[in-house]
Amino acid sequence: MSETPITFSQLGLDPHLLNTLSDLGIVNPTPIQQQAIPHVLQGKDVLAGAQTGTGKTAAFGLPLIQRFIEQPWVREENSKEIRALVLVPTRELAQQVLDSMQAYAKGTELKIVAVYGGTSMKVQLNHLRGGVDILIATPGRLLDHAHVKSLFLGKVEVLVLDEADRMLDMGFMPDLQRVLRRLSPLRQTLFFSATFDSKIKAVAYRIMRDPVEVQVTPSNSTAETVQQMVYPVDKKRKRELLSYLIGSKNWQQVLVFTKTRQGSDALAEELKLDGIKAVSINGDKSQGARQKALDDFKAGKVRALIATDVAARGLDIAQLEQVVNYDMPFKAEDYVHRIGRTGRAGLAGLAVSLLSHDEEPQLEAIERLLNTRLPQEWLKGFEPSPVVREENSPRRSSGRSAEKRKMKAKLKIHAQRGKKAR
Repeated sequence: MSETPITFSQLGLDPHLLNTLSDLGIVNPTPIQQQAIPHVLQGKDVLAGAQTGTGKTAAFGLPLIQRFIEQPWVREENSKEIRALVLVPTRELAQQVLDSMQAYAKGTELKIVAVYGGTSMKVQLNHLRGGVDILIATPGRLLDHAHVKSLFLGKVEVLVLDEADRMLDMGFMPDLQRVLRRLSPLRQTLFFSATFDSKIKAVAYRIMRDPVEVQVTPSNSTAETVQQMVYPVDKKRKRELLSYLIGSKNWQQVLVFTKTRQGSDALAEELKLDGIKAVSINGDKSQGARQKALDDFKAGKVRALIATDVAARGLDIAQLEQVVNYDMPFKAEDYVHRIGRTGRAGLAGLAVSLLSHDEEPQLEAIERLLNTRLPQEWLKGFEPSPVVREENSPRRSSGRSAEKRKMKAKLKIHAQRGKKAR
């Protein structure tokens, strides 16, 4: 006999929000919403482990909106005060959170604003005038506004750090510390992170007061609905294999990760030569170009979106079925973030990694992080070449030779683990 689903009403949300959620077609709360919302409503600090696509925006957004509906304030014309501050790592995520929060707050008088780089400071100044109930911001642009005194952070009641691990990975810790110095120590702090390692916890506990920990998935885990596969292949044949997979598997929408901006642009052009509509998105492109690339991908005008880790952060792509690691990530935690783009909301997803010989250490780090061995398959016609040291090449060091012998041994192991496709 199945259990009766928990409802938003049972979580303590008021009738206005319940009606709004019903209009949006949101029926039952997700696990992170079930666990976090009651604690947020009670004013507690919350440390939440939740991956992208789990409904974390509503987990902090709904109780914030309810709090400000129940405790309205009168904004004065010259006010610069902010009641709640939501910090995010990228402008794409800022816009995504803004859209969601405004949808949840429909029919209320709450003022919700987003500020981020790549857009006019003057326009943002106008939006900030008179104070804001909920401000969504990237750290850099927030400090820009604080510097010109277009906002006042001393009375922030609630601080939300969304995708906090990504902010730290992107080097925002100094900016975050500058922001924290401007905030009241009596604030409520909500800390949301996809990964939940000791480093993340150490940072969280330094800025929070006796937080409640909630976690909907094990630390550094991947969604159960995501099938993972590793294809060993020579580096020079990766593009050929990717084109083969897209064509033979009839993938209509695939997000492909590369490690460099130049690599993303080059791969997109090479795929076009193979007859595959592709577009790249990276930090070298303007905000307008990045948005157009994303819109074209969502609309099905292109089959492959080639992205770097930084450019992909905050991208909102619903029902994405395939993710490909064209280059293995530098950090094992990035693997979790990458493949977390697929298999959302209980839907099936596929995460494929194209593994060259020199990327073996990255694979080992990922498997240690996940505490599991990823399945591998050698595709017929794309089997990797043996690693053989040139007889006439000088020996650089005994350590280097040992490394090559180790790599050769690993290749033999892969031969045993791999299953050649027929």
